[in-house]
Order: sequence, then structure tokens, then C-alpha cells
Amino acid sequence: MRHRGILRAGLLVLALPSVVLGVWITIAPRSFYDDFPGGGRHWVSALPPYNEHLLRDFGSANLTIAIVLIGAAIVLESRFVQVTLLAYIVGTLAHLGYHLTTTGHYSSGDNIASLGGFAVELLLAVALLVLTRQLARASEAPPPAASSHSPTSRS
Repeated sequence: MRHRGILRAGLLVLALPSVVLGVWITIAPRSFYDDFPGGGRHWVSALPPYNEHLLRDFGSANLTIAIVLIGAAIVLESRFVQVTLLAYIVGTLAHLGYHLTTTGHYSSGDNIASLGGFAVELLLAVALLVLTRQLARASEAPPPAASSHSPTSRS
């Protein structure tokens, strides 16, 4: 049961950034473009031009994956969780691939933060995927064999 709690918490941790990004972009796409990630950093606007349509698509995609991650955390059915994590990993790898080609637009610190964030997300998602395999094997294991001694038998 402890692993189920870890799995549920991990899925929710992965969902949180997607919720924040999705809501921010949906409510204020220009603010996201100008100000992401915040704290005086400007990662999106470093790659002009501004395109509200693409930002809104990215925001809705983030909300979509957040809903699926949260749903998987609630239902916690192993195959659903596995498909969710695989989709998350594929999307994150594609996003990381793009960011690996744009490192020249950012400072070393911004590159470390951005690429490090992707690495942490991927490591967590892969660890959770491995955990789902362990849970699936445990649930497929046959129940413990009944004692060979019956109350009426004497040895």
C-alpha cells in the first residue's frame, strides 16, 4: 500500500507544473510569453515572435496532460498509469529535445535550470513507471497457499 501512496503523490507532483503552466497560459498568454518562468527571467520571449495561437495550444496541452495525470492518480489502475506515464515521458522528451537545440539563447544558469527541470521530471516519471511494473507484478502474484493442515486432520 505504501507504494500506491508514492505512485499517487508522484503523479500529482508531475501534474502540478502542467496545471500552473496551463492555467497561466490560458488566462494570460502574453504574460506567460513575456514573464515565464518569473523572477526576472524571460525564457519564452527569448525565442520570438509572440504567437498567441501556439501558446494557447501549449497551454491546453498542459491542461490535458494534467487532467490525465490527476485521473491516473485518482484511479490508480496500473495500465492506465503506465500509458499516462509513457505519454508524459514522450512529450517531455520531445520538449527537452527542442530545448537542447536552443541553449545559445540562454545563460548557463538558465540552461541548467531549464534542462535540469526536464531531467528531474523524466527521472521521476521513469521511476514511477518502474514502480507500476512492481505493483502490477505484486497484484498478479498468486495468493499465498493455504495451510496443508486442516482442522480435522491429524499428523
